[in-house]
Amino acid sequence: MLTLSNGLSVIRVPLAFLFLLNNPYIRFGAIILAMISDSIDGYFARKYKSVSKFGAFLDPAMDKFFVYFALCTLFFEHKIVLWQALAIVSRDFALIIFAAYLFITKKWATYTVKAIRWGKITTAMQFLVLIGLISNFVFSNFLYFSFIALSVLALIELFKNLLYDSVEKT
Repeated sequence: MLTLSNGLSVIRVPLAFLFLLNNPYIRFGAIILAMISDSIDGYFARKYKSVSKFGAFLDPAMDKFFVYFALCTLFFEHKIVLWQALAIVSRDFALIIFAAYLFITKKWATYTVKAIRWGKITTAMQFLVLIGLISNFVFSNFLYFSFIALSVLALIELFKNLLYDSVEKT
């Protein structure tokens, strides 16, 4: 279903393709617009009562598409090495572990996808690191390891929420 909020999420796809233009100003603009669309799509979904499961899936999927596309571009331009890119997206490995648990335990069908605090912090950090990378800023390895720590915190939060929701339903 195409709503204003879903449209704001989908706009991140063409913004990601702007990374193919090796222009730091265009890339900076694309990141800023992606950040704005990410911060307001949920607001419009709630304001216009168009919150949906599809939108709850679409928003983080578009964030991931944007970040992955930008990181791949920067990797092929040798502005980031593989382990750093993998550290930046390590939260998604945590999400895969959580999804596998939901699937194995057959809790997938009843699980409600919702944003988590550590996920939002990670996404904001990913966008800020992209700005730094296109500005030729060299980050300490500590920053990349902090993404891994955030991934662990996100996984803990997901399981905590699942446990809390299951206790609440009983």
